[in-house]
Amino acid sequence: MSDLFVKICGLRTERAVDAAVEAGADAVGFVFAASPRTVDAETARRLALRVPEHVLTVGVFRGQPVDEVRRLTEESGIRAVQLHGDEGPEYYTALRAPGRTLIRATAATEVPVRCGELDEDMLLLDAPDPGSGKPWNWASPGFTAPDGRWLLAGGLHPDNVRRAVEATGAWGVDVSSGVESERGVKSEQLIRAFVAAARK
Repeated sequence: MSDLFVKICGLRTERAVDAAVEAGADAVGFVFAASPRTVDAETARRLALRVPEHVLTVGVFRGQPVDEVRRLTEESGIRAVQLHGDEGPEYYTALRAPGRTLIRATAATEVPVRCGELDEDMLLLDAPDPGSGKPWNWASPGFTAPDGRWLLAGGLHPDNVRRAVEATGAWGVDVSSGVESERGVKSEQLIRAFVAAARK
């Protein structure tokens, strides 16, 4: 079994959180940006309390004011912040805190990016239309894998995740729509299948 880092994102229910943890996910994500998967701080806090210490709890934000990001992070008690917009280095400086992991999510392009350029701890490369479930061409000859701790996302599901990891050499993977039975509704069976397939 590989030591690939696996994040299951867009969780909204106790059963989905429990399924992700029991399947062996390394991180679970709660979406605070506008999405069919959005949760409020109270819900995220309740769900995060179910998560053991060794599993990272992540809040996903997109284009929100830094004060709002900080407030929701503190109110929910999550341990990592994922910024999924055009946030500049000032966001990462303002949100840096002891014990907090910062994740920069960006659309994959043929222009190489480097983990740590904005003082983030992890880099997430996503499809141009994040959250859509549409894959991007991660097998393109023009794709250059970043150095360091980076996660592959965008259109992944149990049937293609292992192939994607082998093609890109990703340090980790992130999935949301690829483990849903319908938009915004997680499938416990697909969560288990995704984690198992990713770590074959």
